[in-house]
Amino acid sequence: MRDEKMKYILVTGGVISGVGKGVIASSFGTLLKSCGLDVTSIKIDPYINIDAGTFSPYEHGEVYVLDDGAEVDLDLGNYERFLDVTLHRDNNITTGKIYKLVIEKERTGEYLGKTVQVVPHITDAIQEWVERVAQTPVQGSSKPQVCIVELGGTIGDIEGMPFVEAFRQFQFRVKRENFCLAHVSLVPLPKATGEPKTKPTQSSVRELRGCGLSPDLIVCRSEKPIGLEVKEKISNFCHVGPDQVICIHDLNSIYHVPLLMEQNGVIEYLNERLQLNIDMSKRTKCLQQWRDLARRTETVRREVCIAVVGKYTKFTDSYASVVKALQHAALAVNRKLELVFIESCLLEEETLQSEPSKYHKEWQKLCESDGILVPGGFGSRGMEGKIRACQWARENRKPLLGICLGLQAAVIEFARSKLGLKDANTTEIDPNTANALVIDMPEHHTGQLGGTMRLGKRTTVFADGPSLIRQLYGNPKTVEERHRHRYEVNPKYVPRLEEQGMRFVGTDVDKTRMEIIELSGHPYFVATQYHPEYLSRPLKPSPPFLGLILASVDRLTQYIQRGCRLSPRQLSDASSDEEDNVVGLAGATKSLRSLKIVSTPTNGISNGCNGSTSTSDGEGACGGVDLTNGHN
Repeated sequence: MRDEKMKYILVTGGVISGVGKGVIASSFGTLLKSCGLDVTSIKIDPYINIDAGTFSPYEHGEVYVLDDGAEVDLDLGNYERFLDVTLHRDNNITTGKIYKLVIEKERTGEYLGKTVQVVPHITDAIQEWVERVAQTPVQGSSKPQVCIVELGGTIGDIEGMPFVEAFRQFQFRVKRENFCLAHVSLVPLPKATGEPKTKPTQSSVRELRGCGLSPDLIVCRSEKPIGLEVKEKISNFCHVGPDQVICIHDLNSIYHVPLLMEQNGVIEYLNERLQLNIDMSKRTKCLQQWRDLARRTETVRREVCIAVVGKYTKFTDSYASVVKALQHAALAVNRKLELVFIESCLLEEETLQSEPSKYHKEWQKLCESDGILVPGGFGSRGMEGKIRACQWARENRKPLLGICLGLQAAVIEFARSKLGLKDANTTEIDPNTANALVIDMPEHHTGQLGGTMRLGKRTTVFADGPSLIRQLYGNPKTVEERHRHRYEVNPKYVPRLEEQGMRFVGTDVDKTRMEIIELSGHPYFVATQYHPEYLSRPLKPSPPFLGLILASVDRLTQYIQRGCRLSPRQLSDASSDEEDNVVGLAGATKSLRSLKIVSTPTNGISNGCNGSTSTSDGEGACGGVDLTNGHN
């Protein structure tokens, strides 16, 4: 790209929230990155909260954690997975952050006694923030060339108006050839009429233009593909050309979204509109990796059933990264993921008395699963159910992966069963327990919740000697993973727990905080205090998740014996008449049958098959699984 000026693509939404702006924004980035451009992303959330750290999972879904410890909207997780980049706390802008910045400047006299107003002070702060963050490298040290900005909410929301006004000014600040606006709108298909309705989109675009912003692209979300007649109608009433109206209908997998956008000429349009100087002769090679992924999602048949025993299972976005990490791992071993969500409180004795039917149904689902995952959470509700799930997995040799609170539940259960400490508990639930197996950390301030946890990427040091999880990572000395917790295992109980067979195979650098546990003599009973799901990628599955899936399909032992490499013999079933084509050794690749997943693509997989940073310990490292089919 000869023009070194930053290019901006603003993605707005209309008609309803949750229309798919995040996937569309990520797909824009994927298309441009596949053409050799460096891309960064910014998510704007108009709420007044400083960050997402204190949200209930039922409000906005999971809280996603970045390397620098920022607690952000889950859309930033989509950006990281789609683009395989590392974002920072300032890549998430909120109304609270902007007003806090402006008020702090006012208090220090930076406005020289002027009346501080929404225009120009708030709007200027927004523009300056976007320009500054757009220059920050997100992959290596190279400065981004294109910045994708997603404006949360819908056009017309009162809380979003300062941001809309800021971008009305911004388009002139950076010049037209450096700014493009894509408006994502819903085209409903009422059953009563049986035809798509364009009036909501017309109204949404009219309101957007009334704010001083004219869309360059209108991305129509619909249940089914819309015809040329409907596109021409939207074109006529919304002041754009027919080729600037793009329909993204409901698809089996979001892997298909960038491909559909490419088929609609988005790369050509952006190349001309933003003067990107992309070599269009090489366009056919741009998305080969993505085409391979999309093709794989349609062919897998054999399933693996994983039970997720959680507290927020009524809203699946509460475990968005966990679900995607499981899908990535299932993809790597050629299985279609079947997820079963189990509300942990329904596994407790109280439910047996009050609602026996629900109690037995949930236990039946747990018993019929191939593996169990106990994710993180906060508070006392459902904790005993998580503990009972850990006990059942331990006693029945069912593969289990515990994350954060899941590790704490596993430790408490083990202490109760094996050490005879019937009152073993966490101080989060029982501050006065005589046997506090889990205690709060110095970072935890009782009076303040926001940003007071142990957050961000931290180093975990593996203990000397072999361990299953260390082999899955590739036998490194250390790994770096992201954390989000207030409580930790009480180190004074560790020797007694280890005497009974619970191995603490990973600690922090000071060897005082327990990070990873394994259970001796169990097919796969692993728990981590950190959150490995945050660094999982479609082609770089997180090792703890990969281990869970492999153990659940009874392929983990063979995988370890082959030096952490997958082979056709390992992944084939004796009853199958089909030949599975999977990844060969030494980087030779064949076609991979895969699963239907809602996930995001990134670059290839290396040294232990995950995105965490590790320091190799020399010989014995996993050879890695290259699923990229030779394309980056």
